[in-house]
Amino acid sequence: MIGRIVIDDLRPRTPSGAFPAKAVVGEAVRVSADVFRDGHDLLAARVRWRRTGEEEWGEAPMHELGNDRWEAVVRPAAMGDHELVVEAWTDEWATWRHKVQAKLGAGQEVEVELEEGARLLERRAGLVGDGGGADGPKAALLAAAEAARRGQSPLPDRLAPLLSDRATRLMAGPAGARDLTSSPPLSLWVDRPLALCGAWYEFFPRSEGGLKGAAERLRAVADMGFDVVYLPPIHPIGRSWRKGRNNTLAAGPGDPGSPWAIGGPEGGHTEIHPELGTLEDFRSLLERASQLGLEVALDYALQCSPDHPWVKDHPEWFNHRPDGSIAYAENPPKKYQDIVPINFWPEKEADRKALWEACRQVLVTWIERGVRIFRVDNPHTKPFAFWAWLLPSLKASYPELVFLSEAFTRPKVMAKLAEVGFSQSYTYFTWRTTSGELRQYLEELTSPPLADYLRPNFWPNTPDILSGPLRRGPRPAFKMRLVLAATLVPSYGIYSGYELEENEPASEANEEYAWSEKYEIKHRDWSRPDTLAPFITLVNQVRRRHPAFSMLRNLVFHDANNPAILAYSRHTDDRSDVVLVVVNLDPWNTQEATLGLDLGRLGLPWDRLYLASDEVSGQVFEWYGPNPYVRLDPWQEPAHILSLRTP
Repeated sequence: MIGRIVIDDLRPRTPSGAFPAKAVVGEAVRVSADVFRDGHDLLAARVRWRRTGEEEWGEAPMHELGNDRWEAVVRPAAMGDHELVVEAWTDEWATWRHKVQAKLGAGQEVEVELEEGARLLERRAGLVGDGGGADGPKAALLAAAEAARRGQSPLPDRLAPLLSDRATRLMAGPAGARDLTSSPPLSLWVDRPLALCGAWYEFFPRSEGGLKGAAERLRAVADMGFDVVYLPPIHPIGRSWRKGRNNTLAAGPGDPGSPWAIGGPEGGHTEIHPELGTLEDFRSLLERASQLGLEVALDYALQCSPDHPWVKDHPEWFNHRPDGSIAYAENPPKKYQDIVPINFWPEKEADRKALWEACRQVLVTWIERGVRIFRVDNPHTKPFAFWAWLLPSLKASYPELVFLSEAFTRPKVMAKLAEVGFSQSYTYFTWRTTSGELRQYLEELTSPPLADYLRPNFWPNTPDILSGPLRRGPRPAFKMRLVLAATLVPSYGIYSGYELEENEPASEANEEYAWSEKYEIKHRDWSRPDTLAPFITLVNQVRRRHPAFSMLRNLVFHDANNPAILAYSRHTDDRSDVVLVVVNLDPWNTQEATLGLDLGRLGLPWDRLYLASDEVSGQVFEWYGPNPYVRLDPWQEPAHILSLRTP
């Protein structure tokens, strides 16, 4: 039943409230709620939090933002499941102070109010221990009550102890409150920081000569400043309906097939393709990555080739056509004749439980081999109930796990996958190219309610997708899209070949690559002098230098009088780190604009000089006021990444 105090619309939370919101260790989590009551008495509120099952609570006072909205910031210190509770109560002391000060301002008598104040002090003193002796809290409260009743003394002397900062501190909190009201608990899952912020690099081990060659490639990836190396499936590949080069239906003798056509005579999802190496080679790769400060992410693709052992041993786990054959995968107009999708909801409950447990065991196998990050292929084609069962059950034992959802699907489906437990999500960034599209989409991604539980990971390209200005695009297009991906959100990734500006689409109507690496082994010259690797390294170094880039909810867009120019800033809460990014979205032509900066949001003066140091070119600009002029020639550099400070 509703009481005198109302606590509504708590944040952070997920849409259904059945799953936890998300944070990472050390992240500033803004907890907010609508808090109000009848009448004119003043309220106080706080948020309390703890890891689920622990005894000790942390707490932080809440402050009112206006219109009965209250907020506090908490910083969880450990991974795992947490609960948050908002508490509110009538602040009798603040109410008393407000009434006394209002009456004094109007020249009215306050004798009755002094006695009320004395009684409030005495009541609080009765709840305070005797520690501190004559200088302790209890003695101070009783002394203030005594002063209030000292009728022969001047009024300012009687009031001073009651209106002091010390009395305010001693009277704070809900002790003795008769209407202390608690909200239902909010659930918050706390990940390690890599679940929020990291730079990913994807490459195919077979194009590097297998797992041993991939281990040698790691040095170059680490030198570019990446945090995660993501490997497409490394499992045996089926022979039936194997695809040839450029996705042709007839594979030649040397065609390796798609890594996503998983399973063959050598085994399924827990095995390594013999042509890539051995389990010992994989362990050596993990060890080398760790030495270089990298983590390895594996692809978790729950699908099979027609030759997968599951197809023979468990036909009940697959969809069958009327003629009895197993249906292959389709995403019209795309056809994947070399892949058969799994039926995650067989008619018999026992079959479903056995299938789900088998899928879970695949992950457990790789976790026990040392993998802690998984990119999940097409999770939107599996039931939400499966993920809601699988992900929390694994995170309970391994809270350091990170799951990246590759779900290019409808917005609500993508969001629901994030809600049920995925750590990060692919997004529509690849198809957002204009300033209006980017601004609208990023404001949605970086603000509640979506930011409470969905963390974006921006990929300018993937093995499946060559889109937007990268299609036959010039070098500035690759630099521009990299800067956007790396600075708009904390996590981003690129697929190898990006640094060599691979830009040839399969056709004008097909956004995939021509001669896709999905169907052939690529031999690239990483030593080419025109590689973008130095620029990628620079951008990743800038990301690491500026803690503002490791946060999600701190993005602020600024005006520009040219739609080809996008301007946005990131800042830490204390404004010790403020970065402004200005990007020319036209990869062919020089563009210029006058900016309209919100200097208040940037923590910069309106009436004094401030410096803008370009982390890309090394230039330092002296700006004054909110309307600096910018000019960006994409053939020199398509973007400014500016560190802002007062001299």
